[in-house]
Amino acid sequence: MLELSILGFLAEQPLHGYELKERIKALSGHVRPVSDGALYPAITRLTKAGLLDQRTEPGASAAPRRILSLTEEGRAELLQRLRHPKPVEISDQVRFNTVLSFLRHLPDRREQAAVLRRRLEFLDAPSSFFYRDGEPVRAEEAGDLFRQGMLRVARATGAAERAWLTEAIEVLDPADGAQSN
Repeated sequence: MLELSILGFLAEQPLHGYELKERIKALSGHVRPVSDGALYPAITRLTKAGLLDQRTEPGASAAPRRILSLTEEGRAELLQRLRHPKPVEISDQVRFNTVLSFLRHLPDRREQAAVLRRRLEFLDAPSSFFYRDGEPVRAEEAGDLFRQGMLRVARATGAAERAWLTEAIEVLDPADGAQSN
């Protein structure tokens, strides 16, 4: 998720480390904050892999700043990661939001739709936070006000997300929507 965020934000424009950290924090920081101890080693890995370039500019008031930009190899890597998100990037809401944040960089609308289809398939599979005898527990069966609340909220947000995904897939790949009806 961190590397995808770095590649995605740098696909939009060159940034220095602090700006990059602030954008990543705005995207997912309240849920999964990014530390310097995670960000800068990731930048170093991506730079050594030839995915990022860095140059030094004079700082606004004192120390010079490292400006990071995406290389052509970095852009190709971003597109590859967007075309083929890992299963956890489909199933985990925060990670999927990261993929969704940068999916517009994928130039082929059908490829965009394919990623959304994977998320929709995941959401359509029966699941729950709680199980009884190997079966998902529905909100009405929770027997606990708080678990019932969790399940009702999850059901409502899941329904809203499924509706949006269905609409977005139809916009991106109208031929597919006509075939599935």
